[in-house]
Amino acid sequence: MNIAFENIQTIGHIINENNLYKHFHYPEMLSRYDSNFIEFKQMPTLEEFVQIENYLRDFHLKNGQEHLKFIFPQDIEISSDVNQHLNNKDYSIGFLELYKIQPENFTDVIGNEGISIEVVNSFTLHDYLNLQFHQDLQFGENFAKEKQNSLRNCFEDESIVQIIAYYQDTPAGAVDVILTEDTAEIDNLFVIDNLQRKGIGSQLQKFVMKMVHDKTVILVADGEDTPRDMYQKQGYTLCGFQYEALKVFK
Repeated sequence: MNIAFENIQTIGHIINENNLYKHFHYPEMLSRYDSNFIEFKQMPTLEEFVQIENYLRDFHLKNGQEHLKFIFPQDIEISSDVNQHLNNKDYSIGFLELYKIQPENFTDVIGNEGISIEVVNSFTLHDYLNLQFHQDLQFGENFAKEKQNSLRNCFEDESIVQIIAYYQDTPAGAVDVILTEDTAEIDNLFVIDNLQRKGIGSQLQKFVMKMVHDKTVILVADGEDTPRDMYQKQGYTLCGFQYEALKVFK
C-alpha cells in the first residue's frame, strides 16, 4: 500500500484552497500549531511565499494567534531563496519523516511484568487526561487546557482509540490510534520522563500491532529526533519526508 503524508490525519478545517496551497484553521484550538497552518501543494517562488506569509500573518494576528507555520510538499527540498528568507526571518526549520509497517513485521519485544496496557475507558479516562495535561504543559498551560476538550471529544469518536500504559499501577504513557479502512495511525506516543527506558513505548506499540493486525500502521516522526532511530530498528519503512517552518511571535 502506498502511503503519503496525506494519509496522516490533520485536526483542522480547510478554509481556503487553491492550486498552490491549503489553509488549515482550527478555531476550537487556536494555539495548536499543527492545526493552524498553510500547506503548500507545490514549492512556492520567493515572491509567492512572501505574499502568502503576509496573508497568514494578518489572518493569525486578527484571530489573536501568535505563530506562523508552513508545510512544504512531500519529498522536496525547500528552494534556496525561500530557505534563506526563512532563516533571515528567524523561522525554525525542521522536517518530518513518514513511516509504515505491517504489524507482523514489528520487531518483537520482551514483556515487563510491571507494565500493563489497556484501552482507555470511563474508569481510566481521568488518568489518561491527567497524564496528557502534564505532558502538554511543556507547550504552555493554555494549550494544555484547550487540548483537554479535544481529548474528551476524541474519547467519544469511534475512529480514535486512546490507549494508556501503567507501570506498577502508575500512569506512565499513552498513545492514540486513528483508524481508517486500511490504516492505523499511531499518534502522540509518549512515556513520562522518569519512566523511560523500561520498554513502555515498545509495549504500547506491540499492543497496537495486535489490535490492528489487518491494517497498515503509519506514523510521523521528527526527522532530527531520536525516536526515528527506534522506529527503524523496530522494522518500520521510511515512506518520505516533509519540511516545515515555524515562527512564534514572542
